[in-house]
Order: sequence, then C-alpha cells, then structure tokens
Amino acid sequence: MKVSEFNRLVIPIQQKIFRLSKRLLTSSDAREDATQEVMIKLWNQKNGLENIKNIEAYAMTMTKNHCLDQLKLKANNNLRLVHTNYENSSADPHQQLEAKQDWNRVEAMMKTLPKAQSMVLHLRQIEGYDYDKICEIMDMKPTAVRVTLSRARKNLVERLSKQQKNENRA
Repeated sequence: MKVSEFNRLVIPIQQKIFRLSKRLLTSSDAREDATQEVMIKLWNQKNGLENIKNIEAYAMTMTKNHCLDQLKLKANNNLRLVHTNYENSSADPHQQLEAKQDWNRVEAMMKTLPKAQSMVLHLRQIEGYDYDKICEIMDMKPTAVRVTLSRARKNLVERLSKQQKNENRA
C-alpha cells in the first residue's frame, strides 16, 4: 500500500480511534498514546491492509483491544471507563447546566454497566455504527449485539428511573 493510499484510507478514521480511546481511557496521555500506538500498528501493517475488507472496523477492533489491554495492565484510578463530554452551546446557561447534569448522570450510569454493554452502547449511540460494524469490532454475532444493546438500554433506563425516584423522595 502506498503512502497516499494509506493517508486516504486510514487518516480519516484517526479521530474515531481517538474518540474510542477517549471513551475507554481517562488519562489524556493514555488516550493519546493509544491513538498513536494504533496508528503506528496500522502503518507497520500497511502492506497487509490491502487484504482487510473493512479497515475502519479493523482499526476500531485494534483500538478496543489496545485500550482494554492498557486497562488490564494499569488498573489504577487514572485509567477507567469514561465518556465524552456533552455540550450544547445553543441553549441558555440554565439549560446547559441541566443538560450537563443529565449527561453526567447518564455517564455515571454507563460506567456501572458491564463492559460489553457499555462498549456496544457507545459504538451504536455515540459513534453511530451500524450493527454489522459493531459485530466486527466486538467480534460478536448480530443477535448478541442486539441483545447486548437492548440489555444496556434497559439497564440504563432502570437505573436512571430508580435514581430519579430516589431524588424525588428526598
């Protein structure tokens, strides 16, 4: 694969690699390192990438695996599951504060989900991937992805409802 072809195929997905790293790793250094490591791995495999059907899914799988390896290696408080910050600049400050609080609540609940549910929910709802791509990235069957996503949504709604009921009682 030539450099120009690599740039055309791989460089556009660099931001998605970073966002997934950001989703999985809290430390800004760790997420930048993860993105760089995946890009280096892709560069080193550039001649073999021609045989890959879906380079984006391949890169996302590499990113997921690398980040999970980092979490296993460095299981400390600096590396934990997080989610991207939510911003709505068009709303007034009061609405922005409420939206931020709502998002923080959802983010906190997402952290409590099992890793597979959290990952599938992130890939579908935040990254906007279709089921086929999620299957490739997560190495799951389509039925398993749908079930995992359904359970993640159900768990999230139940936990948020329970939290809201507790807040209304107080």
